Amino acid sequence: MEWAPEIPRWRQVYALLEERIDNGTYPPGERLPSVHDIIEETGISRVTATRVLRELRAAGLAYMEPGIGTFVTRLPEPPDTAA
Repeated sequence: MEWAPEIPRWRQVYALLEERIDNGTYPPGERLPSVHDIIEETGISRVTATRVLRELRAAGLAYMEPGIGTFVTRLPEPPDTAA
């Protein structure tokens, strides 16, 4: 992964996973990569990878099943643009 030096790495990995959720790579109910998998793919630290998953949960994009993993929640409904 190529890093933008002015953006914290956790935000860049968060954006990567968020994009994968949005484009259906990780559909609702799908297990997200583990902390170990994120570290392997990106080279970030364990603390940083843990923060990425925590922030995805805080944003409502994921939920944790203790001892099992972190899963994608239902995607938000698109805004109603009919006026």
